[in-house]
Amino acid sequence: MHFTSEQRFDDGVLEREFTLGEIPGFLWTPESASAPAPLILISPPPLGLGKTYPRLAARARYYAAEYGFAVATIELPGSGDRPRLAALDQARADLRRVIGAGEPVSGEIVDALILPLVEEAVPEWQATLDALLALPEIGGPVGYEGGIISIGVRLAAVEPRISAAGLFAGSLVPAAMFEEAREVTVPLQILLQWDDEGNDRQAALNLFDAFGSKEKTLHANMGGHTGVPQYELDAGARFFVRHLK
Repeated sequence: MHFTSEQRFDDGVLEREFTLGEIPGFLWTPESASAPAPLILISPPPLGLGKTYPRLAARARYYAAEYGFAVATIELPGSGDRPRLAALDQARADLRRVIGAGEPVSGEIVDALILPLVEEAVPEWQATLDALLALPEIGGPVGYEGGIISIGVRLAAVEPRISAAGLFAGSLVPAAMFEEAREVTVPLQILLQWDDEGNDRQAALNLFDAFGSKEKTLHANMGGHTGVPQYELDAGARFFVRHLK
């Protein structure tokens, strides 16, 4: 992990930009921490960190300044300035085509759109976790938050260092992920926008039901994809405080 820049904010948070091999990312840490901080990994949507930075940074700085968490994010494969993945680009084009034609989205398109991204992203998150936990200012335990929800499902199922996960429903879910969800046993908090125009609500509810966790909570709010209530930020923080502190 190579740090390329840093910035200190008035709220006592240190932001550092880093690269891990060819993967860019950001790390936010509370400067006033007296002991190694627990860590939250925040996965961005596949829009590029340049577009999503303001929202991610605001959430990360809130977690760091108010609750003492270290928070990190990385650019997803095929996003931002990272090399394009031809298969994903083709799947996205196919998705736009069928939606534009008013046709149903087939399972083949969903698989092509999501499964390669999961296969690429989860090992990268694990490598990032290795590097972050080697830093003296970070000590775990570790939480994961964000969408694409299938990335969170796979990571929570295979990575024993993840102690809790806050997942955002709203992305298409391949059929195979429902079986993987049964292997997830960590505490979960799922955020669902009830009127999300791009989300299959019933599929999101079925996935919630499939999770093997004994503790799982569904937060469902009225409104579309971008209408998440501000108070859900506090709900996410309280969830991680319960399980990481």
